[in-house]
Amino acid sequence: MPKTVLTLLLLVISNTFMTLAWYGNLKLQEMKIISQNTSIVLIVLISWGIALLEYSFLIPANRIGSEINGGPFSLVQLKVIQEVISCLVFGVIVSVLFKGETLQWNHFVAVVFLVLAVYFVFLK
Repeated sequence: MPKTVLTLLLLVISNTFMTLAWYGNLKLQEMKIISQNTSIVLIVLISWGIALLEYSFLIPANRIGSEINGGPFSLVQLKVIQEVISCLVFGVIVSVLFKGETLQWNHFVAVVFLVLAVYFVFLK
């Protein structure tokens, strides 16, 4: 698999775990699996466990994708790509899991600007 594709795939997986680590507790509360009174320490520990999975994909993505290790991306390019993927993954998860949340026109405009950021970061 080409390094570019592998890097992007690992970043998507990583950001999926990240989004679940950050916002999954809200969905669990909405589903009445946990309550508002659930210990914040327990929620943080569970989130850290999920974040460990995030890092298990993020670190290899950065190592494989970095020019430092023969990959196709500079560090700045990797970071901007990661941010765009993070926003796109977040948008999908919010749309699928959180039915009460709706994406507005300004959210789409913001994503367009993020994509433009990727374009500009790749300009030579």
